[in-house]
Amino acid sequence: MKNQITSALSDFFFEYETPRQVLVRNRKVGVMCRLIQLGVLAYIIGWVFIYEKGYQSTDTAVSSVFTKMKGVGYTNVSGRETVWDVGDYVFPSQGDSSFVVMTNYIITEGQKMGKCPELRGKYNCTSNADCAGGSFKRQMTGVCNDTTKTCEVLAWCPVENDHTIPNPPLLMSAENYTLFIKNSITFPLFNVTRSNLVEGIDSNYISKCLFDPNKDPLCPIFKLGDIVKLSGFTFEKLALEGGAIGVVVDWTCNLDVNVKHCKPAYSFHGLYGNPDETDSASASVGYNFRYAKHYMEDQIPKRTLLKVFGIRFDIIVKSLARKFDIIPTLTAVGSGVGIFGVATVVCDLLLLYLLPKRKFYKNMKFKYTDIHTQPMEENPHPSLCLGYDKTTREKRCRNLKRIHSSDMRKPDGLDQTEELCSTMKPSCDAQTRWSCPGMEDHTHPRGPTITCGMSAPSLALPNSVAD
Repeated sequence: MKNQITSALSDFFFEYETPRQVLVRNRKVGVMCRLIQLGVLAYIIGWVFIYEKGYQSTDTAVSSVFTKMKGVGYTNVSGRETVWDVGDYVFPSQGDSSFVVMTNYIITEGQKMGKCPELRGKYNCTSNADCAGGSFKRQMTGVCNDTTKTCEVLAWCPVENDHTIPNPPLLMSAENYTLFIKNSITFPLFNVTRSNLVEGIDSNYISKCLFDPNKDPLCPIFKLGDIVKLSGFTFEKLALEGGAIGVVVDWTCNLDVNVKHCKPAYSFHGLYGNPDETDSASASVGYNFRYAKHYMEDQIPKRTLLKVFGIRFDIIVKSLARKFDIIPTLTAVGSGVGIFGVATVVCDLLLLYLLPKRKFYKNMKFKYTDIHTQPMEENPHPSLCLGYDKTTREKRCRNLKRIHSSDMRKPDGLDQTEELCSTMKPSCDAQTRWSCPGMEDHTHPRGPTITCGMSAPSLALPNSVAD
């Protein structure tokens, strides 16, 4: 028992197993195999390493953004002149990464809480019965106003009239407002911190620069008109009823080079919709909200209501940093080497199931054994040398080897070998040692046969192999 365990451990540690390979000379299969391997190689080099940068590890940034608007607007509505500064047209005014710039509005001044008729076209009525009960939109009093033929409501009066939107927009001057964006990012995995105020951007540069995608692509000051134009919209159309613009700050950095080359790239996208879309094609057009300024007048609470139409700006930070790492490199190489096995699988399918000589290739690739017999020594043709003395056996083996070698040089050698493989099946379970020198893995295309009886098996060879 101890010897068996020692032998098993010795075999496990000091023996190496390698699969047996069969070399197939077939031009079609060979060319297909090389083409598949070439395609896999191109995929590994071109896609995995060059395009996807499979040899680098990646990290996304933790970022912060704050903004600052500058500019003054001027309106003259019915002879009433008004100057609008940042505190009036930016919502919210704290410098958030998402904010609205007012470009148009409908103002309703002097509202106070009371009872008043609804506007014509809303809640029309012919009698008080049409105005009974309340509503989640309007609190009706149950009275039908005889003058307007609309229901009376309890609300801030007079009610807002937003049927007509001012056109052209009242704050077209917003096109010339400027937006300053300050963005800081950190890549925790690589311990790298950057700001969009990169090398070369100082106070003197900022005081003079204005973003231009070609001349000043790193300037952090943007004119609103340019942002809207670069997003694919026209400012007047967007300012009339409002919309949304996304400003993308893209930090795509290769940290294998100097960190100073890690710089932001700005792009602009209309989040409002398709710039070629007509207003009638949209279920809901524009962007608006209501804003009220409350005050007291003669001890009566009043308010000024503004329905604000504006452009919403969303500052979106997009980040991806890459740096060489041995782990993803080995993973990419290992997966690529594994994909090379696709060529073997495809070629095996062709050889074993599709080509006309598939039976021959299958017999060459697979070796069938009988689990009930345990031959003392591997013998590819166990019946070849039975029934002859040593001199006759060696002589016939030499003739068999000579004829076999000459036949294999013929173009139809494979066909003859295929025929041999189908006929070289012994008709009994006779066991013998292989005793023909130099004849390993060699067979004769015409095939010997074996017959078994009560005595030892005898061998019959074709006439061409005899003396």
